[in-house]
Amino acid sequence: MTIYVDQSRRNFLRGKKPTIAPAFRLPWITSESAFINDCTKCNDCLSACTENIIVKGSDGYPRIDFEQGECTFCQDCITSCSQPFFKADKTGQAWPSKFNIKDNCLAKNNVYCQSCKDVCESRAISFAYVDSAIPQPQITQDLCTGCGACIKPCPTNSTELLLFKELK
Repeated sequence: MTIYVDQSRRNFLRGKKPTIAPAFRLPWITSESAFINDCTKCNDCLSACTENIIVKGSDGYPRIDFEQGECTFCQDCITSCSQPFFKADKTGQAWPSKFNIKDNCLAKNNVYCQSCKDVCESRAISFAYVDSAIPQPQITQDLCTGCGACIKPCPTNSTELLLFKELK
């Protein structure tokens, strides 16, 4: 018999607030607060996205779902939006993100897999022989564009993009 402990209930009874990972919003927004204050939830960005990765979040605001695919940074969502919460300079990174490969990665568990590397157009993910016959993933954060192409093809859901700071 397996006993399951509901951590969210335990935290509630202890008075701890649930930790919710920040959502990936549209690319190049100036700040989360400006986005929440000015977004009309019109869903024009959802219909404009040719990759269909913009979805309506549980809070009603649009968010990026990299499980659906990658962002090509076409800016169609920005063009379709009439609100002024986007940065003027769109040459920098679209999101303040950091790429991570979790411990359940097949390669980290000595099973040959390079599905994340195969789809990484910017070559931020490489594989090198370290301590085993199976090449291990290496990440060059400076090359990562945050497009999310590596998320969907991973067979173990071990690739992730993390927002590393709250936008100011």
